[in-house]
Amino acid sequence: MRVNLPFLQHLGARLLHISSGEARLGLLVEDYHLQHLGYVHGGVISSLADNTGWFAVISDLPEDKTSVTIEIKVNYLKPAVKGELLAVGRLLKRGKKVAFAVVEVWQGSELVAYATGTYAVLENKGEV
Repeated sequence: MRVNLPFLQHLGARLLHISSGEARLGLLVEDYHLQHLGYVHGGVISSLADNTGWFAVISDLPEDKTSVTIEIKVNYLKPAVKGELLAVGRLLKRGKKVAFAVVEVWQGSELVAYATGTYAVLENKGEV
C-alpha cells in the first residue's frame, strides 16, 4: 500500500502498524504540538485519531476503493503532555458506502482520548 499523506508528515505522526481492520500511529510530542497551558493541543489529538481511524478503514478496502472522513467525535479524557502518543484504531463495521472505526489515544498507560469515526467508502480515482 503506497500512501503519501503530507499533512500526517507535517504533524510528525508515523504509521507504526497496519493490518486488516487495524492501525497504529505514533507521535512524539514537540513544543509546537502544545497549547497555551502546555498540554497537547486538541487538534493534534483529533488529527491523530482521525488518521488512525482512516488507516484502519482503508486496510480493509480493496485497491479500487478509498475513504474520506464523514464525521469524527473525540472525547478528551486526560490532558496529554510532552512524550509519545500512540493511537490504536479498529474497524468496527464496513458496508458498501460507509465504514465505522474506533480509536484510542494513549500516552504510556494512560488513555487520553477516545474517538469514533464515520468514513465514506469511495472509488479510488488516483494514487494516495
